[in-house]
Amino acid sequence: MEMKKVVLAYSGGLDTTYCAVYLSKVRGLEVHAVTIQTGGFSEEELKNIEARAYTLGVSSFKVVDVTKSYYENCIKYLVFGNVLKNAVYPLSVSAERMVQAIAVAEYAKELNADFVAHGSTGAGNDQVRFDMVFQGMIPGIGSITPIRDLRLSRDAEISFLKEHGVEMNFEKAQYSINKGLWGTSVGGKETLNSKDYLPETAWPTQISETEPKHIELVFEKGELKEVAGKQFGHPVAAIQYLQSIAQPFGIGREIHVGDTIIGIKGRVGFEAAAPLIIIKAHHLLEKHTLTKWQLYWKDQLSTWYGNWLHEGMMLDPTMRNIEKFLEDTQKTVSGKVFVTLAPHRFTVTGIESNHDLMDTKFGSYGEMNNSWTGDDVKGFAKIFGNQVGIYHSVNKEKQELANEQ
Repeated sequence: MEMKKVVLAYSGGLDTTYCAVYLSKVRGLEVHAVTIQTGGFSEEELKNIEARAYTLGVSSFKVVDVTKSYYENCIKYLVFGNVLKNAVYPLSVSAERMVQAIAVAEYAKELNADFVAHGSTGAGNDQVRFDMVFQGMIPGIGSITPIRDLRLSRDAEISFLKEHGVEMNFEKAQYSINKGLWGTSVGGKETLNSKDYLPETAWPTQISETEPKHIELVFEKGELKEVAGKQFGHPVAAIQYLQSIAQPFGIGREIHVGDTIIGIKGRVGFEAAAPLIIIKAHHLLEKHTLTKWQLYWKDQLSTWYGNWLHEGMMLDPTMRNIEKFLEDTQKTVSGKVFVTLAPHRFTVTGIESNHDLMDTKFGSYGEMNNSWTGDDVKGFAKIFGNQVGIYHSVNKEKQELANEQ
């Protein structure tokens, strides 16, 4: 009888290693492991992950590189929307998990798989993100989540793997690191409580730059195209280059405290120099090139967009509607942004743009105007404040009558 096929989202860590062995040895399934590259793995790391997968008995292994589509279908809109969850977190992992889940679902359809599997536990956000995507894209394919379904502890996983002759470093790393194009997350004992901060040694990139550095970022219709005088054919390369020169300053280190999809609070450390610099630089450029009400409605929709993405709703058609709005607002968001890098911080100092609405020919704030007269302002203020004046006048009279009675 032909074995049933399962596509396993595989990273090579303890949980997915357990899944690979369990699915083949216990469930008797034909396991097809797939690693989704989102800009976080080196070529050497991918080769090691592949070699390890085959030692576990998988039938096939594949790397699907979605780095550019990750940018085109997700990161681009996070930049357009200046999305920082709770004004801090650039959605480094939550955004990445969504495109990974979509890629796994596509691969499962391609292989005509009977099942998909992932190593999520029952205590985090990722289980919901993967399940939501699979429910929307491959409802006819069964989903297997051994770690969650069997409620396994780390020790139970290790015992099982040792029984099946698996050799690997079972010593738990002091810190859990997840690296991708849009930032690196860091979890450890300090992030499990509400008080402690991550020590210097926990951060993946150590500080090696100490002298301030002035750079220029060039945006075209909201997308980063040039960094420190270097032009790039695609924004992915620009992001990676900016990360390489900014992260050694220790910029973009923070701990995010947020509400998980499953209703509990959680803390996670992250380092994301390029995402934070890009978002802050882009936002300043927008403040110069967009109108007051464009900025207002962007803020409203972008906050909702970021929250909905974080909660696993990337496939909601409303997201496509908002993306069209965000893209339309970027027509005039072009120009140069000046940034100073320094240890642990950066400063966005100013912009130059042909679309700058702070054009002095129309006036200089607080000093002089060239487009209206004092009488124009008097008339405007009178009409603009008319209803408020009526409100206070009417209610003052009513209050005086009430006092007399």
